Formats: sequence, structure tokens, C-alpha cells
Amino acid sequence: MKGIILAGGLGSRLNPLTKITNKHLLPVFDKPMIYYPIRCLVNAGITDIMIVTGGNSAGDFLRLLENGRDFDLKDLNYTYQKGEGGIAEALDLTEHFADDEPICVILGDNIIEKNINQAVEDFKAQGGGAKILLKQVEDPERFGVANLVDGKITSIEEKPKNPKSDLAVTGIYMYDNTVFDIIKTLKPSERGELEITDVNNAYIERGTMTWNKLDGWWTDAGTFESLMHAGNLVAKTGANNI
Repeated sequence: MKGIILAGGLGSRLNPLTKITNKHLLPVFDKPMIYYPIRCLVNAGITDIMIVTGGNSAGDFLRLLENGRDFDLKDLNYTYQKGEGGIAEALDLTEHFADDEPICVILGDNIIEKNINQAVEDFKAQGGGAKILLKQVEDPERFGVANLVDGKITSIEEKPKNPKSDLAVTGIYMYDNTVFDIIKTLKPSERGELEITDVNNAYIERGTMTWNKLDGWWTDAGTFESLMHAGNLVAKTGANNI
């Protein structure tokens, strides 16, 4: 299995900090944000990793991470996303890297307390399809929300006004090699982006989507409030054994 970290975008919600650097290079407590998704993958035994970045600070990733030696990696792979075409568009750039293998995708601003080891093993045993990680939240209307019937996901609604559950879709996804075929069928949303929710719903329609519940705390770090919250959580409890 290969790992993909999506760390592009302009990070406009963190202006003016992101005028001078990529959001994913900002500090979360005492480490750059990008360290946390890398460690999440490495702890799960995934060491063949590609980072998708963009904007004017893309070269800073190479200066910071080099070949990944701080994570005991032999190499790190990089690719560049022009503009902000959405998560699914960014993922599509990695097709050559995936090379028909299953992939684990993490959004670069997602930080978790524990690990995804069991979910990765469960997905490998699944033998295809897709898996997402869900987390109970108090404000599901801010996220993609999974609707479940008899323990199976029937649909995912993006930021619903009246959520049918409190299970948010975290920014951690696992896909077989048909994900790139699905992406090629997508049409841009009202935001002009290719949406990862549409990818996940395509797997749900096929009946090949499963889910695991994420242990420990989870947060993104894409706003000033969540960036501060993430730093406080890491300072108090640590994350991913960093």
C-alpha cells in the first residue's frame, strides 16, 4: 500500500500567515503540521509516500523534509497541483505514483491522537473497494456526514443543515486502484472543484465502501481556531508518537 498526503491549496482561511508559506508548514505545537500525517502513515507501516503540494512555497517542503530521513524513510515523492481544483483533482495527480496499488490518503491538515494501524490491516484484508474513518463529533454540520443503516454506510452528505448522524468523515481515506477511474467520471461541484465526497459516494453505490471508527481525538488545523486547538491537544496528549 502506498501513502498520499494532500498538502496543496492556498490556505486562505489562515491569511495572512499563508501569504508567506504553505499552510501545512505552519507549526502545530513544536512540529510543522506536515510531520503529523507523515508519521501517521509511517506508524501504519506505509513508507512509500507522495506529497501533493502547490502554491509559491512548494520548494519549502523539499528543504524541510528532504528525502524523509527524519522519519527513517529512504525517499519521499512530490508532485505539484496548480490552483485549487479540489481534493479529488489533487488525488488524480498521483495515479502514476500509485501504479495500480491500493492507497491510503490523508489530508495534510488532519491530526490524530493515536494511529490507523487496525484500519489499514482491515482494508488490506478487504481485498478492494474503499474504507473511510469516521469520528463522532458535536457539530457534524461542519463536515461530511455518514448516514448508516444496519452498520453500513448508505450515503455521505456534505455539510448538511440537518445531519442524520453525528459521524463525521475524517480526512483519511483508503482506496483500491479503481479510484482513478471514478475521478475521471466526476464533474465539478458548485464550488468548481472535484469533490472527494463524490468519490466516496461512488464506492457506496457499488457496495464496496466500509468504515472504521477512529480512536482518540481528531482535528483539522485549517482555521485559526482549529490550529490553536490542534496545538493545545498535541501539547497535552501528544500525537502519532511524535
